[in-house]
Amino acid sequence: MEPLKRLWNEHPVLANWLVLALGMVVILVLNARHIDFLPGQWAALIGATVLLAGLCAWIISWE
Repeated sequence: MEPLKRLWNEHPVLANWLVLALGMVVILVLNARHIDFLPGQWAALIGATVLLAGLCAWIISWE
């Protein structure tokens, strides 16, 4: 637990990105699991979702 606290305190934007990306990917997979995407399509969707989460975390950090 201590490494997670240290990561959150030393790199808050990166930690926010990781948490947000994980949540967004889980939501994506749960909502699109009935669609027959090919593996490359899944990879593209997950990659775009992670990048979008990074952009959101960066915008949130502007304050």
